[in-house]
Amino acid sequence: MEITVTGRKMTISDELRSYVEEKIGNSLKVFSITPMNVEVVLRKEKNPANPRPAVAEVTLFTKGHIIRSEEAEEDIYAAIDVAAAKTERQLRKYKTKVIDRRYGGKKLGEALVAEEHAEKATREIDEHLVHLEEDGVVVRVKEIDLVALSEKEALLQIDLLGHDFFVYNDDETGLVNVIYRRRDGSYGLLKPLIETPTY
Repeated sequence: MEITVTGRKMTISDELRSYVEEKIGNSLKVFSITPMNVEVVLRKEKNPANPRPAVAEVTLFTKGHIIRSEEAEEDIYAAIDVAAAKTERQLRKYKTKVIDRRYGGKKLGEALVAEEHAEKATREIDEHLVHLEEDGVVVRVKEIDLVALSEKEALLQIDLLGHDFFVYNDDETGLVNVIYRRRDGSYGLLKPLIETPTY
């Protein structure tokens, strides 16, 4: 297991790096998965009105899945602690949903798409931060590669990533679909309307 620690607009001291490696490393012991790569990004927001300016982002790449958590607290050490705890919960969820449960007579992990395709579906190829001060404008752009997934595979990915929505290509129609999390905790699915042309 490899843990990479980087700082965004902040310097990572040896003490802070050791703290991250210990806390995140301990949270990963609940379930040993190989191979596993972990990226930890620490940053401090500069907005003085923000009561929780310290942010810790943890992203795990393993077995064709990406597991992500992001937490903000008053100081960076507290943010690391909370992110480590959430990462542990996400790993337990991964173990339950992917490894232990049966899916169509097979283990779910066996039924999912190949590792390289699942990684490609959710990997952020490029991320541009646009520094704009006005409200109501785009401040972040992410480019993603879309690959074919089933509805169940897409539901698993949105759950592991902790996002409010997930964009993918439907493996049956080849069209772009969007799964989103509703306010009551259930999920919705946006599908394009396909009309048969009349001649």
